[in-house]
Amino acid sequence: MNITVEQPIGARLVTSDDQERAIPATLRYTSADPLAVHVGFPAHVTLDGEDVTWTFARALLEEGLGAPAGIGSVHIWPCGPRRTFVEFHAPQGVALLSFDTLLLRRFLNRSYTVVEPGAEVAVAVLDQDLTSLFGVN
Repeated sequence: MNITVEQPIGARLVTSDDQERAIPATLRYTSADPLAVHVGFPAHVTLDGEDVTWTFARALLEEGLGAPAGIGSVHIWPCGPRRTFVEFHAPQGVALLSFDTLLLRRFLNRSYTVVEPGAEVAVAVLDQDLTSLFGVN
């Protein structure tokens, strides 16, 4: 049985002229994909007018709350005690968003009630074994 945790969260998009624009986002964690977290943005705030979801390692979020972390398309770092920056790199450009650190930590802690840190691989293997055993897709 898969368990999903979702949490609406406000983000602030930092523009090229250092202005900030409030945008809605949703954090999601599911035991079906225990190594990852998902950040979804509604169509009305995206460049192409479609819902967009970014997926990255839950461990990256945890690491980025305490110190700069990330290589590739997602970078996360704390900015003082209250804000955390998440930078998304895409072919269309770079988006820099600011999140409330307390809300990110709350979401991360809720995800740990679904799958404890370090148990992600075991959960994925068990789920795969149960699916094979019962022939369920």
